[in-house]
Amino acid sequence: MKKYISSGTEWENIVGYSRAVRAGNVIEVSGTVASDGNNIVGKNDVYLQTKFILKKIESVLSKADASLNDIVRTRIYVRDISKWSEVAKAHQEVFGKIKPASTMVEVSSLISAEYLVEIEATAILNNQ
Repeated sequence: MKKYISSGTEWENIVGYSRAVRAGNVIEVSGTVASDGNNIVGKNDVYLQTKFILKKIESVLSKADASLNDIVRTRIYVRDISKWSEVAKAHQEVFGKIKPASTMVEVSSLISAEYLVEIEATAILNNQ
């Protein structure tokens, strides 16, 4: 059985996706950027964008009866890999003890030039 978690943005219907999907004990969180409604958080600051994104991921996980502790994988897409240490710092502050598998790659662009980073996550509940 699947549970679809929505953030309520218009983009979910335009593109045809969910913020997150829980299938059994697995939760997949869609690519998340630093937007708060129509506002971009942390313009020109990849560290602040990363911190905001991880808070958004934490929020959507709570709607799926999960937490950051359940994350087993993150995928990080950055527009400028030379800024990797700023992204890594924010990631470590959140996941330093959780230590999910993670990938960071540079991409040529994201949906808007003002987004510097996008993050996806996979969580597994009752992961023992």
